[in-house]
Amino acid sequence: MTVASILAEKGRDVFTIVQDEKMSKVVDILAENRVGAMVVVDSNENVAGIISERDIVREISKSGASVLKQPVAAYMTRAVISCDEADTVDQVMGVMSENRFRHVPVVTDGKLTGIISIGDVVKRKIQQAEKDAEDMRNYIAAG
Repeated sequence: MTVASILAEKGRDVFTIVQDEKMSKVVDILAENRVGAMVVVDSNENVAGIISERDIVREISKSGASVLKQPVAAYMTRAVISCDEADTVDQVMGVMSENRFRHVPVVTDGKLTGIISIGDVVKRKIQQAEKDAEDMRNYIAAG
């Protein structure tokens, strides 16, 4: 199971925003589209950062609602860890667990091609476990 197989099923749509946009715009887009993170891109559509619900909540807790008037660049994570479409679900799950984040942009040949969430990974792991169990039942029944 690869990242490409997840993207083939769920689609490649990624909500992006530019770094000089206000944080309030991020909040509106996240809420409207029921997603947990947005990829921040530069003028060439290259990944410049990522901003998540957790980032926003943490900053509002620390500094108050004035955060919403500030540019995304002030709060985004700049050191983005991404994955490639050829990466396995297990590899991505390991990266997510180790770094304690729930969204990983997919970058292939330098271009943003999707985003994977922990929900996507868990769904795939459950599907694989169910398939393995069914295969085992069929093997035993045939024996």
